[in-house]
Amino acid sequence: MSHSAAGGAAVHPKREDYEYELDEVLGAMVGIRALVPPDAFTADILGTERVGHGALIRKDGLVLTVGYLITEAETIWLSLSGGRTVPGHVLGYDQETGFGLVQALAHLDEPTLPLGQSSEVEVGMPVVVAGSGGRSRSVVANVIAKQEYAGYWEYLLEEAIYTAPAHPFWGGTALIGPSGELLGIGSLQIQAVSADPERPLPLRSRQSDDANMIVPIDLLKPILNDLATIGRPNRPARPWLGLYATEIGSSVALLGAADRGPAELAGLREGDIVLAVAGGAVPSLAELFRRVWALGEAGVAVPLTINREGRTFEVTVRSTDRRSLLKGPVLH
Repeated sequence: MSHSAAGGAAVHPKREDYEYELDEVLGAMVGIRALVPPDAFTADILGTERVGHGALIRKDGLVLTVGYLITEAETIWLSLSGGRTVPGHVLGYDQETGFGLVQALAHLDEPTLPLGQSSEVEVGMPVVVAGSGGRSRSVVANVIAKQEYAGYWEYLLEEAIYTAPAHPFWGGTALIGPSGELLGIGSLQIQAVSADPERPLPLRSRQSDDANMIVPIDLLKPILNDLATIGRPNRPARPWLGLYATEIGSSVALLGAADRGPAELAGLREGDIVLAVAGGAVPSLAELFRRVWALGEAGVAVPLTINREGRTFEVTVRSTDRRSLLKGPVLH
């Protein structure tokens, strides 16, 4: 039986093509609607009403999703497979991995998804990228790459999973493996075209219909208990500069700076080229982030070498913990 999605056209999965109970597995998906106050730090960037998906991973109503859907949310509604809607509560989110957790505030009698091993995912593997709403909201896909992803908002995955064709409503979708197991959570849509065969995927988000970037489930396992109990991983926060950057050739250029963030306070602005961090060259986004994070915990001073319109100068940015600017979960 073939699970191929060649040609790029999205195909919905059929029950007879899977050895596991497809409809039961897809029944573990829930819709998420998150309402965020207008004065939230992320409101201007991510919006005040966010809609996506989540996967029920525990019988007590624990839902795994992508963190940006629920960051700073004060109201959460979960839509279940049978049409029922129940309230939820944000337990926590982790900026480093991108995962978020929601607790349903009602008894759920729904299937749950077992956690698989994303380390065992191979390029070419047939998968289902599942959204809430069953087969008609899910896509037959294949894994097309496993490689680094650097996001312009100071985000880095050492080995993200890429699938194609893309799910058109990707946020919080579940990557379902050949045995009906959860292998990752959908984060982005990206353009999967490059002239360089050694790097087939660009390291930036695009509004294209080519592929999805998936956060591997193995990254959740060491932090799951912390996220569920204290709302964040029990580890020191990375230094955050509040800058948005992109690669231009072998240079890193600023797209802008977060309002009230350290980079803005230090006078950095759109168009600045980051040449070095603490004297070390930064030819890529990933190298920029790694060099900043290697300096220590949040709060550490970060010396940058900047080129602005042909003039090179030094500036020190006092990093911070990104969480300090975010509204915490609202207790219900």
